[in-house]
This record gives sequence, C-alpha cells and structure tokens, in this order.
Amino acid sequence: MSAALATAGPSAYWYLARGTGIVALVLLTVSVVLGILGSLRFSAAPRWPRFAIDTLHRDVSLLVLVVLALHIATSVLDGFAPIKLTDAVVPFASRYRPLWIGFGALSFDILLALAITSIIRRRLGYRAWRAVHWLAYASWPIAVLHGLGTGSDTKIGWVLGITIACVAAVAAATLVRIARSDREYAEWRVLAMAVTVAVPLGIAIFTLQGPLRPGWARRAGTPPLLLAHSVTPATVAARPAAATTTRASATNATTLKPPFSARLSGTLTQTSEPGGAIVDLALQLSGGAHGRLRVRLAGAPLDGGGLSMTGSQVDLLADGIPSVLEGQIVSLQGTDLVARVAGGSGLALTLNANLNIDNQSNSVTGTLSATSAGSGGG
Repeated sequence: MSAALATAGPSAYWYLARGTGIVALVLLTVSVVLGILGSLRFSAAPRWPRFAIDTLHRDVSLLVLVVLALHIATSVLDGFAPIKLTDAVVPFASRYRPLWIGFGALSFDILLALAITSIIRRRLGYRAWRAVHWLAYASWPIAVLHGLGTGSDTKIGWVLGITIACVAAVAAATLVRIARSDREYAEWRVLAMAVTVAVPLGIAIFTLQGPLRPGWARRAGTPPLLLAHSVTPATVAARPAAATTTRASATNATTLKPPFSARLSGTLTQTSEPGGAIVDLALQLSGGAHGRLRVRLAGAPLDGGGLSMTGSQVDLLADGIPSVLEGQIVSLQGTDLVARVAGGSGLALTLNANLNIDNQSNSVTGTLSATSAGSGGG
C-alpha cells in the first residue's frame, strides 16, 4: 500500500456537472412557470405584452437545452461514475443508478423533441405540435426526480432549498392558472387541483423516505466500487458498540464543542474490488477528544502507486457529541484529508486529518483538528 492514498478529490468536471444540473433545474422551472402563466392577462400586460412573455419562454427553453448539454458533457468527462454519452439519450441504459439517470435521459429527450418539433412546427401542424408541447411539461417532475435520486448534493441544505423553491414555484403557478381558468371546466379544475397537490406531496414523501435516508446510494443502484460505505461484517459489528457509546455520550455532562483537536491511532485495511480497491481506516481519538473516526474510500489504481478517489464515507463518534456525525471527504492530498460531517443534532464539522501510514504494519497515526463547518475551517 502506497503512503499516498489518493490524488486530490473531485475534479473541476465534478463541480461543473453538479452546478450545471442545478442551473438547468432552475431554468427549466422558469420555463415551465412562464409556459403555465403565459396565456393569462396580468396588470403588467402593457409593460409585458404577450409576445414578450412568449419570446422569453422560448429563449429560456433553448437556454435549458444548452445548459443540459454542458451538464451531460461534464458528467461524462468527469469519470467519477461510469456514465456514457449514450446514457444521456437512451433512458434506463446506464449501469450507474439506472432508474435515476434514466429519468434524466427521458427528461432531456422530451425537451429535445419539443425543440425539434418547434423548428418544423409549420410542417407538423399546430395540433400535433401542441400535443408535444403539453407533453414537455412532464419533463419537469421527471427532472426533479432525476436530481433528487441521482444527485450527490441532495442532503446539502441550500441545494435542497433550491429544489423546494422550484417545486413551490410550479405548484403556485399551476394553482393560479387553475383559479383563472373558465368556470365551464369545473370537473377538470378539481382533477387538476388534486394533481397539483399530489405531485409535490409525492416528491416530498419520496425525498424523505429515499435520498435523505442513510444507504440511499446503494439502493439507488451505485456500483460497488463507488460505494465506499458498503455494508460489511465489520460495519455491522461496530454498530452495537457505537450505539452504546452514543448513549453514554448523551448522558455526559460535558459537551464537545468545536474547535478541538485530538491524536489519531489505528489501522488501515485494503480490499480489492473490480477496477480498484476500498481502503478502510479505523482510528481512535485521544488527547483533546475521545472517540472513533472511520474513514472509507474507494478508488482506482494510479500508475505511480496509490489510488484516485472515486467515493468516500466518514463517520465520527466522540464523547460529548450526542450523535454519530456522517459525511464525505472533500479534499485529499496524499495522506492529508479534509472532510465535512454532520449529524441529526444539527452539528456540522470540518475535519482536517494529517496521517502517517506504516506500509509494513498498516498502522496509522496522526492528528485531527475539527472546526465548525460554517467557520470556514479547512
């Protein structure tokens, strides 16, 4: 085992893929809201005539396709997950989270069909184009499910907040459209109202029971090599002890508050997997804090030795902290790592660990410093 665990963490493509995905969802939401409300007459009509709203709706829709193309390109180029270019256009063909990547491909295909039919609208005929146009509205909830199901940032507060805002905006626009519709369609109004309430409710239930719960990456269909937090006998065996320590910590009158530091000691184990390996660090904290730190990372082998990280999981359990803090590595240079962890108690920490690895005995020593995740530490 080389002392260099891995290269630096996520690449620029990794950040671009996620950033463009969020921007695409926001732009698609704006397009859908404009499409829903575009036919209504508002008091601002003299300033915003119908043709101006229609033009803005069209331009935003085209911009969505451009951003989606960047999202697809950066996801493929990133190499973090085994996503191919064909996976972006052929629904449910991906080996990586097939259902959720498939939703993304389906949403993109619908938008692409709308763009193509809009170009040939005169030849296609208004009624056929209108049918495709209404179908395009289905791309929005499918895109929301794609982002929630396959996104690695769903648990991040501001990302989840953006998704909630997008869902609320479309729901509000739909309710306004229903309220302003003709009274002669009363039976359709009731049905539309029920669907408008049911869709956000269904998305909320899915999010709470799926992406926001532990173990979602495995259930979503992530390949084993990317599951640094895969379940093993050692993981199962550690749970009872962790629960006991947690109960003892909850009764401890001393609360461990950041910043704090501690000494690290423990062992390293490595398990070979197809295409790479999983490295497991089991570390004890002593000195300024007492407890356990568990670091697991998956990686692909490098030509010069070591691993290039493809996934990670970090668990911190310490006296004075009421619950287990879980998170991921955000930066890894050689044997120096930075991780962000958070727990149900609302505590969020940035961990900086400097490790020394004995390649003969696989023993590990080092130091750990912890700061509040909101303080800019790390």
